[in-house]
Amino acid sequence: MTLKPHCWNTGTGIPSLSYFITAMSFLRRFGREKNETQATTTGIDTGRANFVADGDLNYAIEQGGNGSQPSYQEVSGAPVEVHSPLGYAVGPVTILFLNMSKMVGTGVYSTPASVLVGTGSVGLSMIYWVLGALIAASSLSVYLEYASYFPNRSGSEVVYLEQAFPRPKYLFPTAFAAQFVLLSFSSSNAIVLARYLFRIDGHAPSDWELKGVAIAGYSVVVLLLLFNTKYSYWLSNGIGIVKLLTLIFVAITGLVVLGGNTSVKNPTANFQNAFESSKTTPYGVTNALVKIIFSYAGYENAFNVNPVKTIRRNSFISLFIVTILYIFANIAYFSAIPKSQIEKSTQIAASLFFEKVFGKGGAVRGLNFLIALSAFGNLIAVQLGSSRLIRECGRQGVLPYPRFWASTRPFGTPTGPYFVKWALTILMILAPPAGDAFNFIVNLQSYPSAFFNVTMAVGLYLVRHRRKKLGVPRSEFRAWDIVVVFNVLTNLFLLIMPWYPPASGRYGGDVSFWYGTYIVVGIAILVLCGLYYWVWVYILPKIGGYAIRQEVLTLDNGATTHRLVKVPNGKVAAWDETHDPLGRDLSAAVTEVGSEGESQKGEGDVKV
Repeated sequence: MTLKPHCWNTGTGIPSLSYFITAMSFLRRFGREKNETQATTTGIDTGRANFVADGDLNYAIEQGGNGSQPSYQEVSGAPVEVHSPLGYAVGPVTILFLNMSKMVGTGVYSTPASVLVGTGSVGLSMIYWVLGALIAASSLSVYLEYASYFPNRSGSEVVYLEQAFPRPKYLFPTAFAAQFVLLSFSSSNAIVLARYLFRIDGHAPSDWELKGVAIAGYSVVVLLLLFNTKYSYWLSNGIGIVKLLTLIFVAITGLVVLGGNTSVKNPTANFQNAFESSKTTPYGVTNALVKIIFSYAGYENAFNVNPVKTIRRNSFISLFIVTILYIFANIAYFSAIPKSQIEKSTQIAASLFFEKVFGKGGAVRGLNFLIALSAFGNLIAVQLGSSRLIRECGRQGVLPYPRFWASTRPFGTPTGPYFVKWALTILMILAPPAGDAFNFIVNLQSYPSAFFNVTMAVGLYLVRHRRKKLGVPRSEFRAWDIVVVFNVLTNLFLLIMPWYPPASGRYGGDVSFWYGTYIVVGIAILVLCGLYYWVWVYILPKIGGYAIRQEVLTLDNGATTHRLVKVPNGKVAAWDETHDPLGRDLSAAVTEVGSEGESQKGEGDVKV
């Protein structure tokens, strides 16, 4: 491999460095020296990135505004925002509760029954909750290593996939953006919220009553988050504290029940012959694992906002706390509710637990309200994280109307992603039958997610290899190889085993229709994304006689985004001469410096 210097109008490269501290100080010094050279030799804005090339890959060396170290980023990804319009108000407490509020939502209150049915025994279901924590920890390690490589970007998977697989150009950004936007609904959690609200007064809702309350609840979430980013975090933290205390109360109550200090008779009955079962099937254990992973989803939520230095420690702390509480919550359920009743409880196991311990009086209604509040807080945490992820998808330029996705006007929040996620959630609440909606949606979202988790873990080795070729030293955090391999194997299991049919036949799954519907739909979405990419990147440019190039747009509030434009074949050479690898207009930069800081031509004003 030949490392070619690609710094604009300079003739120097980047030497190989031996250890991390020296590397970072050199990069800071390198950036200052190169910027001074640019200012004196070409007049280009001193805030521009430096570039280094490896074959057809170009890397920008940039530093964000969140105190992170400079990073090497392949330029086809979304540009680094030095000054994020969403701010950097994400401290240790917010990291903890962004993760815990997403994890402790509806999963631990709604999935224990499905896990028990799938595993067939109390003992195996408890082991599954521990296994879920190990899988989450392995995935968290992958996220942390990526975050150490790209610490100045929000959006987690969006960034990691675009940087792990920069070629074919725009393929992974297009596929991930399309599937994530299409599947970015929170209808399953909204439905569980509605179920627990109806449990407060003991009313058995009709399908349309359930759908109506779910729509109303989710709409309230969006309205609360729409008007201010900082207060959104405060709201998430406040409800997160209540959610944590509620789960602690459930865990402690379970220990009291086991001690024989309540009206529950024989509280240890479910733990006698705990592994006795005649119902365990390959389909069942796979379906149970899907539900477990859904319950732990959220360990990555803080990676969707601007990362900070404390994310490593606090992410693991949040996962550890939730794991302990999940295990004790399940012990509480099994101590108070007969196994047969749990298996029939669908998504209201916690409500049954309260009824067994406290009866059907006002106390139970209050506790059901706390669980409904927990589901409500989960919707808030999910909305905060996924809206940033959707925004980052839009900033890559592969989705139409990049201004719509990147803009934070008029309230300083990601209004476009909020609206799209709200619309898709409402659609998915209304479309499926209410009884099947929760299980179908959880399964549907899990299948493409498993595919991208596999590719992201494998891509980690590609990023390591490229950084080694560039002479960049090891990052601050490096996942153990055995952990990465375990993560790959787990997600491969989730891709292969769902094809295995239920023991009772094709309609014997956890929905009323064919058990494999969600698999086919998930694969179809991925295939359609690939076809769309092939037509958009190869077929249409060949027919239309143009090439696709990226340019950087800077919006009024400082937000930046890529826009992909059609450049006629006869003008491609001129375009490449007047734009840097990121897509910044060099002539606009010269004009800005020439007017002594008074911008006369904004970036992205070139029309093709």
